[in-house]
Amino acid sequence: MTRRPRLVIASLNRAKAAEIARILSDEGVDFEVLSLADFPQVELPPETGETFAENALAKVKHAAAALGIAAAADDSGLEVEALNGAPGVLSARYAGEAASDEDRYRKLLAEMLEVPRDRRAARFHCAAAYATPDGEVFLAEGTCEGTIARKPAGSEGFGYDPIFIPDGEERAMAQLTPAEKHAISHRGRAFRKLAKLIREQLGTAESG
Repeated sequence: MTRRPRLVIASLNRAKAAEIARILSDEGVDFEVLSLADFPQVELPPETGETFAENALAKVKHAAAALGIAAAADDSGLEVEALNGAPGVLSARYAGEAASDEDRYRKLLAEMLEVPRDRRAARFHCAAAYATPDGEVFLAEGTCEGTIARKPAGSEGFGYDPIFIPDGEERAMAQLTPAEKHAISHRGRAFRKLAKLIREQLGTAESG
């Protein structure tokens, strides 16, 4: 029996890694999926890029080269119009390196306290990347438009999900089921595009 190819999700965030693995599986990308948390000897490069794409590409190139297997990862964040696009690429470090998800979204809510409803537009942005050990690289991006809530709600998801209400919804992202979230989320949209590129790459490799 042919062994499935291995893929490492280049993230130490197990919730994010599981979400990415689930999206790829749903899109027919058949890998034995591992997490970078399974390889403590490999450290992610610092996120010094000015864009989500730069950071995502740095992660997958580093992980694929270090482990000799294909790698997938994303860099994503929340862009709030009233905050001039912040926290943006600094979303994960918005309240400091050691801050929790709750620390980050409560800091943002405090900064948005006086912002009226019609100025609370925001979007999640995701850059999803894939790299092979021989240097082949793919990139796809996706966004999800919405607004910032007045208070957190829901226990699903992670990050800023409890305070983000997607357009067309009355519920926060953290109140959606995983299937509902994947259908509309920035990460779901980006990784569905990426999955198509990966399937094409695997098909080419098998026929070559």
